[in-house]
Amino acid sequence: MNPSSAVVASRDRALSFFNHPLSQAHTFPLAKFKNGSIIAPINNQTRKPKPNALFTSSKRFQAIRACSGERNPPAKALRQILELPGVHQGPACFDGLSAKLVERAGFQYCFTSGFSISAARLGLPDTGFISYGEMVDQGQQITQAVSIPVIGDGDNGYGNAMNVKRTVKGYIRAGFAGIILEDQVSPKACGHTQGRKVVSREEAVMRIKAAVDARKESGSDIVIVARTDSRQALSLEESLWRSRAFADAGADVLFIDALASKEEMKAFCEVSPLVPKMANMLEGGGKTPILNPLELEEIGYKLVAYPLSLIGVSIRAMQDSLTALKGGRIPPPGSMPSFDEIKEILGFNNYYEEEKRYATSTYQLYSDRVSSNAYSIQRVQDDSEQRGQSPQDPVVEVITPDVYNNYGADGSRGPFSGIWSRTLRIKITGRDGFEKLDVRIPAGFLEGVTNIVPALGGVNIKALLDDAAEEVGGKLLLDFNDTMGDRIQVFLE
Repeated sequence: MNPSSAVVASRDRALSFFNHPLSQAHTFPLAKFKNGSIIAPINNQTRKPKPNALFTSSKRFQAIRACSGERNPPAKALRQILELPGVHQGPACFDGLSAKLVERAGFQYCFTSGFSISAARLGLPDTGFISYGEMVDQGQQITQAVSIPVIGDGDNGYGNAMNVKRTVKGYIRAGFAGIILEDQVSPKACGHTQGRKVVSREEAVMRIKAAVDARKESGSDIVIVARTDSRQALSLEESLWRSRAFADAGADVLFIDALASKEEMKAFCEVSPLVPKMANMLEGGGKTPILNPLELEEIGYKLVAYPLSLIGVSIRAMQDSLTALKGGRIPPPGSMPSFDEIKEILGFNNYYEEEKRYATSTYQLYSDRVSSNAYSIQRVQDDSEQRGQSPQDPVVEVITPDVYNNYGADGSRGPFSGIWSRTLRIKITGRDGFEKLDVRIPAGFLEGVTNIVPALGGVNIKALLDDAAEEVGGKLLLDFNDTMGDRIQVFLE
């Protein structure tokens, strides 16, 4: 598959997930652009976006570089997206990995979700438990994991107007391109749950003014998304009034959460028509009707968030996997990526290539690493290999191991003093019958065992050594199959 078709395929997969009606007929060639570029049209004149213009087919483009060192500042990149015609989808992530997957799927930006971060980081509901510090820390990990702009969930600013200023400045330092600020009281909660309460009009507007001031004081251009939860707390009319006031106070994007009908969504998009609007498509049973991107564009929306898709499917996938493991099975191959795919997603291969640049003569890096074996170890060449002699078993360097003095490491002549002359042999045979590992280490270095074979982490090898310490000749200490179906054998030689 060439790069152009790969981009098209990634885009189409993303669109099909959200039932997007865009067809292959709307694609355009990307062969002339480098990987990591976001393609945007150059507009030389102001014009009204054409209907159904989710993706542009203009012949003139500008490349917004998305590689480190050359990309635009996050806020500038997000503002360029806001200037493009059409509606722009942004899944909500909750950690560095989920954000990385959003970027790999071809999305131009993403959100963080306080609901999902509270669930993933704390295992608690989005009812005000998570703090400003935790959200900033999680957000920084997310923004550093990707090159696309990220809009952060700033909740209610975590206090009064002064707290809002601190929150905005903290989100700027964390690398966010935008911040969502709402008018709920503390403790706040998900806008689609019961019992929502909001602060007064005056305090709500003052929060946005404080955010604008914080942006100016920081010399930043962070995008301020002003959200009101007053639709469910008070009325539709109140939420429309607050949206107008937020726009007058300097908000860049307006957002009313939990609108209850398509008609209410249309009424919202007629407020302050020059200010972009954001829609929240809460999956699985929220108060707002779920519309496809083209329908949202026709109403007048510019940004659309999908807050629960990633956390929701993750929860279900983990439940299914745990059910399989509890039943003595492992998840079927089709339900999870291969080990090689996981390593590629996480950047292992890029790490190995960059690592070679800093290799020294002391440690020689192998260009071929065992990639499909979860128990693989790195071999270090010894003098016999350099002299052309046949090497023995792989040599394992054990750094700062735990040493058990009762094994005679102190020179005593107790019954265990001979253990240091003995060797542990660890052999792993895969389900296919092929040998995955056959290695020997000194029997006194127990820390090295679990570093090589994590499956031995719950085994009391010390007790097994105690029982076999005085026996002469080899003895099989362990022989079992792990959850992957591999046979693990441990011998004392």
